[in-house]
Amino acid sequence: MSSPTPLAADNTAAVQPPKSRRGFLLRLLAAVLVLVAIGWGLWYFFEGRWYEGTDDAYVNGNVVQITPQVAGSVVTIGADDGDLVHAGDVLVKLDPADAEVALAQAKANLGSTVRRVRGLYSNVNGAQAEVASRKVAVDKAQADYNRRRDLAKSGAISAEELSHALDALTTAQSALTTAQQQYQTSNVLVDDTVVASHPDVQTAAAKLRAAYLDDVRTSIIAPVDGFVAKRSVQLGQRVAPGAPLMAVVPLHEVWIDANFKETQLTDMRIGQPVEIRSDVYGSAVTYKGKVQSLGVGTGSAFSLLPAQNATGNWIKIVQRVPVRVFFTDPKQLEEHPLRIGLSTTVEVNLHDQSGLLLAKQAPTQPAFSTDVYQQQLAKADGLIAEIIHANMAKADTK
Repeated sequence: MSSPTPLAADNTAAVQPPKSRRGFLLRLLAAVLVLVAIGWGLWYFFEGRWYEGTDDAYVNGNVVQITPQVAGSVVTIGADDGDLVHAGDVLVKLDPADAEVALAQAKANLGSTVRRVRGLYSNVNGAQAEVASRKVAVDKAQADYNRRRDLAKSGAISAEELSHALDALTTAQSALTTAQQQYQTSNVLVDDTVVASHPDVQTAAAKLRAAYLDDVRTSIIAPVDGFVAKRSVQLGQRVAPGAPLMAVVPLHEVWIDANFKETQLTDMRIGQPVEIRSDVYGSAVTYKGKVQSLGVGTGSAFSLLPAQNATGNWIKIVQRVPVRVFFTDPKQLEEHPLRIGLSTTVEVNLHDQSGLLLAKQAPTQPAFSTDVYQQQLAKADGLIAEIIHANMAKADTK
């Protein structure tokens, strides 16, 4: 076999790089990898291990269902999907005809009850006067009997006349007893009361309150500030109490439900700061928040059909626990509003571990409240007072 020509050997040597250069590149690559590994290790030890993040996080909030409290036909719809409403605004108006008729009947019933109770007080005064009159009659009959008894001893009058005087005394005493019983009966009906506090008046007033509230509740109002969503009610629709008509979502009170793996909860505590980024705004907007609470169970444990792990074919799956995060700067939500259900990414700073794993104290104030219904009953009480005053005698109102 012939040996390669000198020209072929020169071409092979020209293609292959020098061994010293190849070794240098390999050593340089190894050094870079080592430095990257050391840098990553230092970063993780001093900074990276103090953060836990997840993109399994979504915006959540209150969806306040608007439902009627009385039955009726819809005559007005005051807001549509996406509209801003304030607490107390009328969202739906029902036909008030039936409620107004019932209210008028309740007003008339209260007025007649006040007048009837006034009659009870008058009966007491009449019965008291009757007792006084019967006492005078008894005293007169007693005096007549005593005088005739003395005359009968001397024979001036007959025994029959004395018997008639005794009968008159007995009749007067019986009449006094009857009058006293009638007085007691009348007095029991009004004892320790005035007209306004009499049980019959209070019963009629309660019926008026119920009728007044039914009339007021034909106007369905917004309990909170927010935006209208899920409107399903239509004009002319006959609605029943409890039927969902629409919802009001207060977007200024939303929060984040972040689902962390159970392995990420080791150092997580209530009150730790959180950075939140939403997919709708991207990394350009970073919200500030804090951990409000750690879930008391995994999502699967509270599902409609919880997983049954006591089976033969079992596969361990890392569970996730919901962690609630609230926003600490409301202005950020005003400048960059979020919607219910939007996807977000959260990162919890674990440096401060002085917080609690679970709350140790019960809430001292309501988490959510509204006062839009408080004035309804106050106006009803004012109407009751007016009706009672109008049906009282002038002498009684002084």
